[in-house]
Amino acid sequence: MKNVISQLIDDFHERVLPEPTPRNKKFPEVTGKADVVIGMRRAGKTWFCYQKIRELIASGIKKEEILYLNFEDERLLEFTVDHFQAILDVYFGKYPEHRKGRCYFFFDEIQRIAQWEMFIRRLLDTENIQIFITGSSSKLLSSEMATCLRGRSLPIEIFPFSFEEFLKFHGLFPGSPRTFGANTVSILRKAVKDYLEGGGFPEVQRLERNLRIEVLQGYIDSVLLKDIVERHKISNILVLKHLVRHIANSAGGQFSVNKFFHTMQSMAIKCTKNSLYEYLDHLTDAFLFYKVPIHSRSEKSRLINPAKIYTIDTGLLNAITPRNAYNYGNLLETMVFMHLRRGGYDVEYVVTKDGYEADFMARHRISGDTRLIQACWEMADKKTFERELRGMKSAMKELSLSAGTIVTWDDETAIDDGIEVIPLWKWLLESRG
Repeated sequence: MKNVISQLIDDFHERVLPEPTPRNKKFPEVTGKADVVIGMRRAGKTWFCYQKIRELIASGIKKEEILYLNFEDERLLEFTVDHFQAILDVYFGKYPEHRKGRCYFFFDEIQRIAQWEMFIRRLLDTENIQIFITGSSSKLLSSEMATCLRGRSLPIEIFPFSFEEFLKFHGLFPGSPRTFGANTVSILRKAVKDYLEGGGFPEVQRLERNLRIEVLQGYIDSVLLKDIVERHKISNILVLKHLVRHIANSAGGQFSVNKFFHTMQSMAIKCTKNSLYEYLDHLTDAFLFYKVPIHSRSEKSRLINPAKIYTIDTGLLNAITPRNAYNYGNLLETMVFMHLRRGGYDVEYVVTKDGYEADFMARHRISGDTRLIQACWEMADKKTFERELRGMKSAMKELSLSAGTIVTWDDETAIDDGIEVIPLWKWLLESRG
């Protein structure tokens, strides 16, 4: 195994690193804590590490002071917990002078190795090493990290591209546009349509439509197989697939386990309510779906009222939803939710005492900034817009908020009572955590 590790270290030091599209996230790098990148498969966790490695080298760190190992490399299939010490033996055997300074170790997919967390804890306690870990959501969730390393880790969640990152990737703007003249607006309108259609997963950005859909459907299969079926020993795969399709087809809708259970019964498909609750937890743990609870101070109310469920990416949603069943209002709502989630907001939906609803009450978990937001496709649909406006005004009054935002596809205006109507392409660029 030492020979294999030695070869992998040499390969990394000789290899020219790819130049990734810069992500808007940053590693915190707190001494004594491991930085842990979590998120759905194929969202860009490894390339985020490449970005950090390039930054380290640009700052004057020698590449030989950096170690990178991918534990999904087939040459490490026989690697076990007993081989971890060999990493230190081989690396410092090559570079003994580096024991006197600070080194930077990147471990990709380390969760594949049983008891890996004990090795990481030892490094944090005994070596002058900044540690960066990435892993698929199936094995490296933030809640598990807290247990494994007893508060010695800082999780960083990586999502598919934001709209700003999408623009950078495609070379449309080097940064967020500061002015919105006619030419800029034309580009942004076209770009947000492409973003809505194809989503933000990095790998599929330049693929033609049919191939993109095939690749994204493969992502779903990979999550179901590796992150859920294999990990949790799930045998009722038919129910799991029905559950995924049901949630995708009602994007942003309230999901009731009880109703879905009766649907399965009507189709003569066997399952239990407990298993459905477990499957839903597995799907959210894998970052495929996100649950949004009702806003309430009552824990009982939060438990009784079903959560809304959103898919991580509209491109992924489009890939598993029949094209003639597209609901662009739901896609818009999904994009608004994911932008808030990406920006560090905790999100709830609001049902007022008068029975009106507001899509999102979002509170930033650090700054405390609170926002009330409705998603409405267009003002021209007067019946729908009036309903959204009533919900906004009712929620603002009940929550004692002086401002609210209605995000639309392409309408922009100001309404009395502190309500702003803004097009999606502008809101995605102006609204930040």
